[in-house]
Amino acid sequence: MSTTRFAPMAKVPRETHEWVSFDDPDERRTWLFDVTFLTSNWQCIFGAGCQGVLTGPAEDLVQGCCSYGAHFTDKADAKRVERAAKTLTEDQWQFKSRGTAGVVRTTKGGDQMTRLVKGACIFLNRPDFERGPGCALHVAALDRGESYITLKPDVCWQLPLRRDDEVLEDGHVLTRVTQWERRNWGKGGDDFHWWCTEAPEAFTGTSRVVDSMRDELSAMCGEKVYRRLAAYLDDLSSRAPGMTSLPHPVTRRRSART
Repeated sequence: MSTTRFAPMAKVPRETHEWVSFDDPDERRTWLFDVTFLTSNWQCIFGAGCQGVLTGPAEDLVQGCCSYGAHFTDKADAKRVERAAKTLTEDQWQFKSRGTAGVVRTTKGGDQMTRLVKGACIFLNRPDFERGPGCALHVAALDRGESYITLKPDVCWQLPLRRDDEVLEDGHVLTRVTQWERRNWGKGGDDFHWWCTEAPEAFTGTSRVVDSMRDELSAMCGEKVYRRLAAYLDDLSSRAPGMTSLPHPVTRRRSART
């Protein structure tokens, strides 16, 4: 296991992140985790200050990152969501009647995405819905007392975490787990008026991302790897007396202004 440590007052480039890496105990894989983001206090502020991903501030629409629909990671992801859609009730899903025509669309480039209804994802309940705005799949999970991970598209339950797998020449896999950034959306990301991992309003949680997104990280990496990561982060301060984790760039910028 390796990591880079910074003294509390070290001057580092604005966007610097701290990382830790270790080999998978069961696979030919090395994990590389973004310690700076995982130890930050980022939290989702959907419906509580999120301005959305349109070209201007749109907090009143309460669309979050659902305006353009969700890209499916593969056919299995799309099929799983199609099956989940059939189980939703009208009480849970505002556009259930529109879903009978299907919930998946194929772009000109061949990508599969959720269909759009009235300018946003078909699963997004709007503010005028009797149960309020939010993902119908998420509502169903809450009603059933189960994890939304089994119902929502992969990209939706993972955000703002991002996992990238790189297969090296010798077949070894390098897997990075970090925050989702504007550039990850392609050219369209440059047009966003606002994005949560660069907004101080979203760094107001009361716990670390590694704790608040435990279920998501466990699903992305496996429980054994998650436990090893969490143990390392828990033990970080005791193994490096007098040293601190590098604060997130958003937090550093906010501190510099105050």
